Amino acid sequence: MLKRVFVAEDPGRVRLRFAARAVLGIGSAVVVCGLAGHSLVGAVTGGLAALLALFTVTDATVRGQAVTTALLPAAGLPVLTAAALLHDRPLLRDAAFLAVIGVGVYARRWGPRGHSLGVFAFMMFFVAQFLRATGGMLPELYAAVALSLLSAATVRFGAWCYERRLPPAAVPAPPGGTGLDRITTRQAVQATAGAGFALVVGQLLSGERWYWAVGATWWIFVNTTSRGETLVRGFRRVLGTVIGIGLGLLVAVPVAGAPLPTAALVAVCVFGIFYTAAVSYTWMMLWVTLLAELLYGLLGVLDPGLLGLRLAETGVGAVGAALAVLFVLPVTTHTVTDAWIRRALRCVHVCTAEAAARLAGDEGADPAARVADLERMLGRVRLAIAPLVHPLNPMRGRKRRAGRVVALLDDCAREIRALVAVAADPEASHDARLAAACWRVQGAVEALMEGESEASGAGPAVPGRVTAQSVVPVASGPAGSSTATAGLDVPQGPLAHLHGLERALTELAHPLRTPSGSPLVGA
Repeated sequence: MLKRVFVAEDPGRVRLRFAARAVLGIGSAVVVCGLAGHSLVGAVTGGLAALLALFTVTDATVRGQAVTTALLPAAGLPVLTAAALLHDRPLLRDAAFLAVIGVGVYARRWGPRGHSLGVFAFMMFFVAQFLRATGGMLPELYAAVALSLLSAATVRFGAWCYERRLPPAAVPAPPGGTGLDRITTRQAVQATAGAGFALVVGQLLSGERWYWAVGATWWIFVNTTSRGETLVRGFRRVLGTVIGIGLGLLVAVPVAGAPLPTAALVAVCVFGIFYTAAVSYTWMMLWVTLLAELLYGLLGVLDPGLLGLRLAETGVGAVGAALAVLFVLPVTTHTVTDAWIRRALRCVHVCTAEAAARLAGDEGADPAARVADLERMLGRVRLAIAPLVHPLNPMRGRKRRAGRVVALLDDCAREIRALVAVAADPEASHDARLAAACWRVQGAVEALMEGESEASGAGPAVPGRVTAQSVVPVASGPAGSSTATAGLDVPQGPLAHLHGLERALTELAHPLRTPSGSPLVGA
């Protein structure tokens, strides 16, 4: 866990800039709220609104990010109003909270914008419980949210918009479907059911802090699709909370809400949340927990007993999420990994086709643009397979197979990057023999995705369920030799990359093989 944070690569220092800008944007929002005369409750609400605007808005383009940020009040303020007005009506409040959760998760079907608006709406309801907001506090809270979002937007899109110099970071869309076959629909039902369990049990533990359990369930479902991903995320949330509570006993409790030390530590926590989010959910939760402790210190209610209660409520939320993904419309890890691997293989196919067209003389072909799509898709494959390669996974055979799949897909990506570089070289382009070798690779991909398994008796294969017998054989001969492409005398460098790609695709047939009763990778 330490290595993942402190050794993880940060190309272009994007994570560093992301975190530093968050401190600046949230700090400016809190300062503006203070200058406007808002109370501590208003400043906290504004700071959290700015944090959400800077953290959850992830549209591919700067213009899209600005539009989503502008839409946040439309999603959040009505929910904040409902939460405040229902403060003294527990049954209606709880029903409204569950409805917000269901709709918020379902909104993910509309991509990053739907996800951002759903998260913001949920957190406005959560913040109302956290601060015990009532109807009389609404005007101040409205103003605090508006001022803070404006401050955060000024920093993000005006003072420090580093995204304008970066290529659009498109996020692969989740697997589609209709009705209950759509993963986002299933997750909406699961999250509502899990939150309902957390709400009931959480209220049995505490009539005042029950919302911690609901919040834990909600955030465990964020950025997950399969039950394996959700279970691993729940484990990491509990682990991060435990470590954060231990750190809070050493830091937050002694500080006891003193303004200047608390402000400095809050800035450190904000930086930590944003800097570690992309590489370690456990570390991110450590900083989130410490931030919550510091805010409770400012509000004057922090004590060791409260920290123990937070741990218990987090555990309840994790159990609620686990029960939901296991027993309510479960989405298996195999289903999700299978879908993402199919899409990654399609990217390999497209990249190779573009490279073949380029080598055949088509100057309009642009394989380099396709490589970025492949990299994003492989990132999603790694996320889907992560539960299977987790150290606590007891299924050693599937763990090895999953690791082998990732390694071979990485080999494919490496060879394709090298092939695309060769195709971009004018001296290597227009070579019909290399183009023919590219078409052979495409045939191997098609066999992986569409071949039938007569030997295994599994019947017609579906994409991602293949056997070694269905893969186009690779001619024998060492990489870089002419025998690897039926004796053609082609340049050794490009040939080596093509042969390496064929080898990786052929070897993929074994870990992807799915005879009866043995799923690809997962449960």
